[in-house]
Amino acid sequence: MAQIRQDLPPAGGYGPINYKRMPIKPLLSGAALIGGYLGITAGSLYLYYLNYKSVFNRELEARGASLALFPMLLAERDRAYLKQLRINREEERELMKNVPGWKVGTWYGEPIYLGGDPNKFVDPRIQEYYVHANYKEMAKRCEMSLWS
Repeated sequence: MAQIRQDLPPAGGYGPINYKRMPIKPLLSGAALIGGYLGITAGSLYLYYLNYKSVFNRELEARGASLALFPMLLAERDRAYLKQLRINREEERELMKNVPGWKVGTWYGEPIYLGGDPNKFVDPRIQEYYVHANYKEMAKRCEMSLWS
């Protein structure tokens, strides 16, 4: 039969139990941490400055181009607007040519816009502007004007 061996304490007993607080050794001192923080911050600010200069120069060019083109784009938009109003007027003239007493721009001879100077431009309502267009286009434009 095998002999059973019991686990016993070492001869002379166990050593004392260490229960005191043992702080870890700091890798860096407080001054080293603050110096590292300031160094990394200075380096990152320099890199930010370099990036800022390039982005600023790019956006300056884009802003300049935008400011230079803006009056031309407004003039083109106004030109297209007046061109469409002329097309609407010619379409009305063509549609109503067989109606006796019909004057273009009036409602059976009555001026639509009362009390105004006849030489002054009066903006038509959006429904009048899109009168000969597809209804879906007018509805899309009306909805877009609500959101802008």
